[in-house]
Amino acid sequence: MIGGSAEESVDDSYVLALGYRVNNSTNNTTTEGLAQAPQWYILKVAFNREDTIRESLEKRIKLSNHKEYFGEILVPTEDVVEFTRAGKKRIVKRKLYPGYLMIQMIINDDTWFLVRETPGIGDFTGTYGKPTPMTDADVERIIKLVHPDVDQEQVPKTSIPFRSGDRVRVKEGNFQSLEGDVDRIDEANGRVTVIINIFGRSTPVELDHWQIESL
Repeated sequence: MIGGSAEESVDDSYVLALGYRVNNSTNNTTTEGLAQAPQWYILKVAFNREDTIRESLEKRIKLSNHKEYFGEILVPTEDVVEFTRAGKKRIVKRKLYPGYLMIQMIINDDTWFLVRETPGIGDFTGTYGKPTPMTDADVERIIKLVHPDVDQEQVPKTSIPFRSGDRVRVKEGNFQSLEGDVDRIDEANGRVTVIINIFGRSTPVELDHWQIESL
C-alpha cells in the first residue's frame, strides 16, 4: 500500500510553512494506483545532505526498471550575494527549503518503495499518509527560481545573516560600537534597519549589512 500512518505524515500546516500549497482538489490516480501524468511532490530528506541524496536517488532510478515513471529531481536553490570577511562579493547557491527535495514522478507501489528505501529519505509530504502533489502555481514559481529565463536579467539577493529582533553591534561607520535591534531587512539591496538608542531616543538607522555584527 502507498503511504504510511497518519502519525508519520506531514499535515497541511507544516506544508504551508514551507511556502507552498498542497493540491487537495484533484484526484489524479487510476484504479491501478498510477497517476495519469507525472506530478511534482516534496520529499523530506536528511538536512545538509540534499545533493548527495538526490544523486543517490537518481542512480537508483537509473538502475531500476521504472525510469519511465520519473522526471526531474530538484534541490531548489537561488543565487544570493555573500560578502567575505575581507569585504569581497561572491555569488553562491542558497537552498530555498533545506531538508527537502522536489521530485517529478508517477506514484505506484514500485516507485513509492524505490524512493522511500533510498537512504536519507524520510517521507513524502502530504496528509493522512498519502503523498500530496504540489499545485501548478507553486511548481511554476519554484521552477522559475531554479531555472530562470535566460532572456530576463536576474539580480541575486544579498544573503543577510540576521533576523528581525536580533541584537547587533555596529562595527563600522558613524555609529560604530553602538548596539541596537534589527528592525527590517532589505535583501534586494543588502541593507538592514537597526533601532539604536541615540541621545535617549530609539532611532531607526539604515546600514549596509556588513557594517553590523551579532552579539
